[in-house]
Amino acid sequence: MLELRQNFVPFYFCIVIVLTAAICEAGQPKELEGVWDSDKYIGLDEIKPGMEAYCLTEYGVAGIEKFSMEVVDVVRNINPSSSPGSKDAILVKGIDERFIHTGPVAGCSGSPVYIDGRLAGALAFTWSYAKDPLYGATPIGEMLTIGRGGRADITEQQAGRADIGIDFTAPVDFVEIEKQLSTSAFKIVNRKSQILNHIPCPLITSGLSAEVCEQLGSIVEPFGLMIVAGGSSASTQHTALSGRNKLVPGAALAIPMVSGDISMSTSGTVTEVVGDKVYAFGHFLLGYGEVDLPMAAAKVHTVVSNMASSFKLTSVNEIIGAVTTDEATGVIGQLGRQAKTIALTIRVDRYNDTEKRRYNCRLVNNRLLTPFYLRIAIAGAAFLLGDLPSEHLVEYNVNISNKNAESISFRNVSSGMGLNEVVTECYSTIGLLMNNPYGIVDIESIDIDMNIEPKSIVSHIWSVNLSDSKVKAGQSVEVSAVLESVLAGRKQYQWDFEIPEDLADGKYELTICGQRDYEQFLIKSVPHRFVAQSLPGLIKALNNALQIDRDKLYCLLTLPSDGVTIETAELPDLPATRALLLQDAKRAIRVRPYSHWLERNLKTDSVVIDKKILQITVER
Repeated sequence: MLELRQNFVPFYFCIVIVLTAAICEAGQPKELEGVWDSDKYIGLDEIKPGMEAYCLTEYGVAGIEKFSMEVVDVVRNINPSSSPGSKDAILVKGIDERFIHTGPVAGCSGSPVYIDGRLAGALAFTWSYAKDPLYGATPIGEMLTIGRGGRADITEQQAGRADIGIDFTAPVDFVEIEKQLSTSAFKIVNRKSQILNHIPCPLITSGLSAEVCEQLGSIVEPFGLMIVAGGSSASTQHTALSGRNKLVPGAALAIPMVSGDISMSTSGTVTEVVGDKVYAFGHFLLGYGEVDLPMAAAKVHTVVSNMASSFKLTSVNEIIGAVTTDEATGVIGQLGRQAKTIALTIRVDRYNDTEKRRYNCRLVNNRLLTPFYLRIAIAGAAFLLGDLPSEHLVEYNVNISNKNAESISFRNVSSGMGLNEVVTECYSTIGLLMNNPYGIVDIESIDIDMNIEPKSIVSHIWSVNLSDSKVKAGQSVEVSAVLESVLAGRKQYQWDFEIPEDLADGKYELTICGQRDYEQFLIKSVPHRFVAQSLPGLIKALNNALQIDRDKLYCLLTLPSDGVTIETAELPDLPATRALLLQDAKRAIRVRPYSHWLERNLKTDSVVIDKKILQITVER
């Protein structure tokens, strides 16, 4: 019997050990199997109030430093699952004098917190106007589930695949498209809460004037970002896959949205590095799920203590990888991976500059971020030497080169509208290309050339006269229009307009107008030319909308409808009997009467903002 007991004891302890291991494994999320290391990480059940803690982060030239903290408590379900951020949180209080002096610091997001010598989580949020340096840390267990499907209940993970809501069955409307894209972006990244706020991420900028940075502050604030003037290394212009060991827990990390002569990078802190995977931020950047964004090492020069929000003054170093996942509890980057970026060139010839400036940049490749940061880069280049005067002219040429689709090129002129028209056209065109439902458009480069002059060429139609309001078919009528502008005075234009020989007797409208009214006329008369039903159709619709010059005067003679348009096919000379048969309401295909008109346009040195309508009587 004694021998049996001696043999049974080891077997009993083996059972206990196996059961204990099984319980420990069961206590962690299923998606952490093979990842969780209890010697390296500490779980929430082990954390008690009053335990000593510390975090690692960069506060200046000393590099990564240790800052003493104290555990306040663990709070379960601090945010409902429908809200951004983690469900559970570790409350920690900074007891280091520097933490107490600066308060929450933009750029500390992701700073690793250690308890009992093991990694517990990452600094992620705080409370507005809190008097004490109290922080909420995202548990490391939640961060390790990023990319493993462990937080599928967080709706922000699906944001990158969300429907933008653009109606591709409607004619292209650049202003409306820009509004929809902007609204979608703000909805996705609306991270405000009445209870808590994520620690802001600095948007480190260089190559932008102070005035531009000030204007951009209100634009990026809803994204949880704050504008910080910083520095950028020239090496960020090209991917350098060296320096794999530069990102360690507590190190500064940057995500360059624009790099090169103009630089904009979001900055945070590395929480953990597992192999070639880098975990950071402790909260979502934009919540896009799968992403492909450049990842760079960064250097913190100092922390600027500020009454509103202290921040890290940072410079961006070389790109050493790519951020691949952006979810509710943080981001993951992969060292050595190269993210796709878009070549961006902006040339500005400005009236008060001694040289024509050229900006060579790389732009992030993302269906919502690309248009957003393109808009900022254009503004930064144009406003380097200050805002535009009240009377101004912007001439611009744009070329968008696509690898797997036809390139898009357009030129135009804008007067008295600031950068609104050039920015809207670029923003909406890129947005449509990158969010179309027909196929992926691989944009290789964007080239923008702007000439800015301190003058206005806006004019209105002072008068329009006809040589005769009654004309015979086959003859010509002489049209004379006087355009008036405040600065240039009045200028007269004359042209002949030929009346077709087969035009029936009757009264007809002759419209004299500028680009805006001409565009509205086309959309009403031939809407199919501005509607996309395929990727080639989208390119064609964009070209049709972008090729309407503002510095032209348009003369339109509206004729009776004849023939039909079947979907996008125009049949203007179809016999009336066949046209009537094709317009049968029972047909599944879209058939509409074909609009007829005659037109002539004249190149002018002005942008006409109104129209005149005259009556012409055709007689036999």
